[in-house]
Amino acid sequence: LADVFEQIKKSGSATSSKQPSVMTVGVDTLPPLPKDAGDRNRTSPFAFTGNKFEFRAVGSSQSLSGPLVALNTIMTEALDEIATELEKATGGDPSKLAPAVQSLLKKIVDAHGAVIFNGDGYSEEWHKEAEKRGLPNIPQTVDALAFITEPSVISMFEKYNVLTAREVQSRESIYYEQYVLTLNVEANLTYEVAKTIIYPAAVRYQSELAAAAANCKAAGVQFESAVLVKVTGLIAELLAKLDALEGLLPGSGGHGVAEPKAAAMHTAHHVKPAINAVRAAVDALEGVVADDFWPLPTYQEMLFIK
Repeated sequence: LADVFEQIKKSGSATSSKQPSVMTVGVDTLPPLPKDAGDRNRTSPFAFTGNKFEFRAVGSSQSLSGPLVALNTIMTEALDEIATELEKATGGDPSKLAPAVQSLLKKIVDAHGAVIFNGDGYSEEWHKEAEKRGLPNIPQTVDALAFITEPSVISMFEKYNVLTAREVQSRESIYYEQYVLTLNVEANLTYEVAKTIIYPAAVRYQSELAAAAANCKAAGVQFESAVLVKVTGLIAELLAKLDALEGLLPGSGGHGVAEPKAAAMHTAHHVKPAINAVRAAVDALEGVVADDFWPLPTYQEMLFIK
């Protein structure tokens, strides 16, 4: 598909398409297996794969209905614009349709080809390339939600009688509220797990090291205290980060923002960083606390040990 787009962009028409190649499996007894000729960018959370869009990594509590409403409305607007252009170009003459289509396709690819990308969507190079192409890169959910009520978006929904301006605005408010509620649950869970599970485990390991140091000193043997000092420092850091997070939890007095957008912004710029700070402290402890003291599955166990 990418090859077809490139041909249209260069010459205004596509005269050929790539044929599927043969998969080499290294077994002589199997017949030749054709490879899928379709584009498969597995780094895209929302990929177009030949004749359909694929939504990937959708959360279990999330629904595709909202994105599908938006996608179908966008497609409706695009098809409406294409039909209008073709009607103007042909004037009802069928013989003019083919050249009009070719001309319009090139115009569309030239105008919107910047969104086509088949590389590694996770790479820093793509972020730089997207910026170079003038594409928005919005890493924060709350910043992306603000685009829902852009005048052009509201105008599109109203034009095709899908949603009124008030209905779009209400959805924006609901999305903000859902964001705040979700992050509040994560904040409370982060605090409880770190305070009641991770912290006690780290202190037990600290006590073990301290006892070993005392025994070595009593026996007149030198004890290497670097690990004990490091663990002690990381425990202190974890407690400091937990105190900061506790002050931002609902009901603590530090999270009294009522208006949905303001509450979401507060959550994104204060609560979320506090959660990440606790996580960073816990990750650092995981790297030094002995496995038999660590109460939860480690990254190594989850990723590499079956």
